[in-house]
Amino acid sequence: MRYTITGDNLQFVNVQLDEGEELQSVAGGMVYMTGNVTMEAKLKGGLLKGIGRSLSGASMFLVRYGSHGGSGIVGLGGSAPGKIVDLDIGKGRWIVQKTGYLGSQTTVELSVVFQKKLGNVLFGGEGLILQELSGSGMAFVASCGDFNIIDLKPGEAYKVSTANAVAWQDTVKYGISSVGGIKTALFGGEGLFVTTLVGPGKIIIQSMTLPQLAGSLIPYMPHSG
Repeated sequence: MRYTITGDNLQFVNVQLDEGEELQSVAGGMVYMTGNVTMEAKLKGGLLKGIGRSLSGASMFLVRYGSHGGSGIVGLGGSAPGKIVDLDIGKGRWIVQKTGYLGSQTTVELSVVFQKKLGNVLFGGEGLILQELSGSGMAFVASCGDFNIIDLKPGEAYKVSTANAVAWQDTVKYGISSVGGIKTALFGGEGLFVTTLVGPGKIIIQSMTLPQLAGSLIPYMPHSG
């Protein structure tokens, strides 16, 4: 499978499928495909895994694409202005925010993981459920804003504003920590807690979340009356 990621802040991943190769994506992820590509919704992994994906905010069914009569092209796009990043899952598992998975080779397994600490659930901003990508092959993750990809050294820690952590390798430890005193919590703009990511491993941070984008547009929306 060959692919390119094109565009700036409204990106496509353009995947070329040779005959016999397959691609899978979330429902609604396809933007275009050539005429010799077919698509079919699949309940991959059975009903329980499908329900798990729906609980994480992803689609219960995954859409599978195949090319017939020569190579074909499928274009996938995110649901908001932002970036798409490619991850080689064969080099290690990744934990992804609950709506981050866009598509992958069919050898990539998508499953639900639950945050281990109560503090993560109450204050982490992404809720109880995250997604885990395992197996082998390339996967594509999409999210709002620009991306900063950082390779943490062992013991190196980053404190990330709530909900801005897009994905991290499963070698990275994840937790919640206080931002400081009451004054900082009230007037610092980040709330009481931030996400702490501790290496080794790569992390992906987004510059803006979808709720932040929506909030910035509200003053400019037309109002009735």
